[in-house]
Amino acid sequence: MRFALLACASLLIAACAGDAAETLVRGTPPLDRSPAAALSADDFVAGAFTGSDGTTLPYRLLAPVRVEPGRRYPLVVQFHGSGAIGSDNRAQIERDFAARAWAIPAVRARHPAFVLVPQFPVRSANYDDPSVPRIAVATPGLSAALELVDAIVAQQGVDRTRIYASGFSVGGSATWLSLLARPELFAAAMPISGIAPDRAHADALTAIPVLVLHGDADSENPIDSDRAMVAAIRAAGGRQVRMRRYVDLQHLPPGDLVPGDWWRDWLFAQHRKP
Repeated sequence: MRFALLACASLLIAACAGDAAETLVRGTPPLDRSPAAALSADDFVAGAFTGSDGTTLPYRLLAPVRVEPGRRYPLVVQFHGSGAIGSDNRAQIERDFAARAWAIPAVRARHPAFVLVPQFPVRSANYDDPSVPRIAVATPGLSAALELVDAIVAQQGVDRTRIYASGFSVGGSATWLSLLARPELFAAAMPISGIAPDRAHADALTAIPVLVLHGDADSENPIDSDRAMVAAIRAAGGRQVRMRRYVDLQHLPPGDLVPGDWWRDWLFAQHRKP
């Protein structure tokens, strides 16, 4: 396992050092969910937020284990998949492994941060064609979620130059759409197995570091949408977007996602210009 993670890190470093748009990843083992098996929504503090349009979003917030006075911490906005849609303020943690994994003790120790996980009452993104999606469009709830981000930044000791977004499936789509809606807000992002926005807007994303993870056997959210967006951003002059293409991986989080020090180290190294 350690060898596989080191290999993944080496591949990422090699890709970042050069100008390759895509890194091919073969033989990744299935995701090990056991490190977060004992964790639940109760590890995150519950809250609720009402946006300017009247949309109410339950949310969970994980704070650093120890918040030092005067210190500013990164903020990770974790968008959930469609299986966590609702209003119970638990499913977005308990049904979304990527969100819950932020509470793993080793992850919290290495990457102290605030982690915000809003729960959407409906989908955060809709697709042009549900059977073969190519383009994602934001729903009103996403605007409320971004207002929630602003509220958390105002309330907590957040480093405004280190706000990040990530999510799997429709959460990956919401990640893309958040960058498009507020490109000045985010320092970097990692959409996983999502559907990208209209490629006509690619020029708005050229300055944001984006690491895209997607399996090439994904029949639910085909990889073609993400690949087309990566190509469009790079054609518009963006050289900070890259893709990790997982060979033969279906619509599942990749096995190297957790504990994921390699990608968390990359994410937390990104800073937005103040």
